[in-house]
Amino acid sequence: MRETVRIRQSLPLEMCRGHLSRNSAIRAIAGLRGVIARRRKFLLAAIVLLGIFPRTMDSQSLADSADSASTRTIVIPRQLDLTYERPTQETMFRNYALEAYGPYPIATAAVTGGINQWTNSPPEWGQGIDGFGKRFGSNVGIGAIETTTRYGLAAALREDTLYYRCECRRFLPRIRHALLSTLISRRGADGHRVFSVAALVAPYAGSMAAVYGWYPSRFGAKDAFRMGNYNLLTYAGGNIALEFFYSGPHSLLSRMHLNNAHGSPVQGPNQ
Repeated sequence: MRETVRIRQSLPLEMCRGHLSRNSAIRAIAGLRGVIARRRKFLLAAIVLLGIFPRTMDSQSLADSADSASTRTIVIPRQLDLTYERPTQETMFRNYALEAYGPYPIATAAVTGGINQWTNSPPEWGQGIDGFGKRFGSNVGIGAIETTTRYGLAAALREDTLYYRCECRRFLPRIRHALLSTLISRRGADGHRVFSVAALVAPYAGSMAAVYGWYPSRFGAKDAFRMGNYNLLTYAGGNIALEFFYSGPHSLLSRMHLNNAHGSPVQGPNQ
């Protein structure tokens, strides 16, 4: 009987305990579901952020690269000093005198006269010292007339026919610059480049004067044109020499007093 009473008394307690344990389990399960839901939201947010963040970084890096590229575009182009200073009348006259009557044209006339003596051109002048004297004097006269024509026309047309070195550094562009400068001059205060009438006319003016002045009578306009072509090529060769060989105040050519005077008087990045 007592056991029955104990069982009946303990049964509500066990039922209460069971009810409590079920409620705790339900609450625990509900809390677990809430944690899982919060973690799912967190993971979803993390996935979204991870998807957006790299795009933002890529966009930022592209923007930075674009900014850096634009910065390079702004900074890099100014590499050379392009300032042009027009030579004075005194400088132009000094260059004219040296190029027409200085040691360099005299030496060139002597070498050319020796070649003409060797080829016996023209044959009417013969050989020996007398023939060499005629050829030497002819070459000096041709050079003086050519130089006088170049500087005279340049002064009338307000051209600067001095040679200015290339603003480039590579070999082929410098060769092209030297050859083109044979028929190019500068004009105006800014020194803009123009086709030079003086540079084109001068070589043929010297040869024409020689053919119709002191050459044998059998020489004509065709011979003058041929000789003018040689003069023009010689001038182009002088430009190439000025482009690649230093001719400043301490150069070997300057010490030998054979500096080609048609180069620009001031050396610099744009010379």
